[in-house]
Amino acid sequence: MSPVALMQRVQDLKIDWIAITDHNSMANCPAYEKVAGDFGIAFTWGVEIQTAEEIHLLAYFDDHSQAQEFDKLLYSSLLPLQNDADFFGDQVVIDENENIIKLEERALINSSIWGVDEAVDMIRNHDGYCMPAHIDATANSIISQLGFIPNPEMFDAFGITAKCNVEAYKQQVPYLETNSLIRSSDAHYLADMGSGWTKFYVEKPVMEEIMLTVSGTNGRLISI
Repeated sequence: MSPVALMQRVQDLKIDWIAITDHNSMANCPAYEKVAGDFGIAFTWGVEIQTAEEIHLLAYFDDHSQAQEFDKLLYSSLLPLQNDADFFGDQVVIDENENIIKLEERALINSSIWGVDEAVDMIRNHDGYCMPAHIDATANSIISQLGFIPNPEMFDAFGITAKCNVEAYKQQVPYLETNSLIRSSDAHYLADMGSGWTKFYVEKPVMEEIMLTVSGTNGRLISI
């Protein structure tokens, strides 16, 4: 998943716009953004947060300075446990040339001390946009952890897995509108990229535009 290899794969798949959402860290966003720009691919800074309830939330930022400030606070909210590199692998921060510039010692696989409500507030206080990740998954989704979505109005959109059967899932969770669902590959390997994607009809590749697609403002649309 090096920046160049990833962007080559994105280009081959004819994907125009991607986000990187590493677990509890945005430290690698600058490198991937630089290479994405070299390939002419639109890039959004993102992160997958694991809350105190072990719920995965996706956060996206158009403002990089706000993203970096949020990333510092998120890091400070993580439990101070050491990464077991022999079991989980090394956690490396790289530059655009794939040089390792830092080896992260804190275990990023663990939870933040923030509950879901506090995490959402922190994201929005930094001009970010958030949605629950892979809500149809059997682990680490808001529904798998809590059994339901306690406050659907808290979110503008909901992430689903690449293999989610939307019509069947709507019958299970009928209060979710079709145009509020966003499908992604959640790819951990190059071969998984393109397994799930969403088509957005927007004026430009920024998260603010995606939020406008939910209500279909001025012809903006989502197609999953």
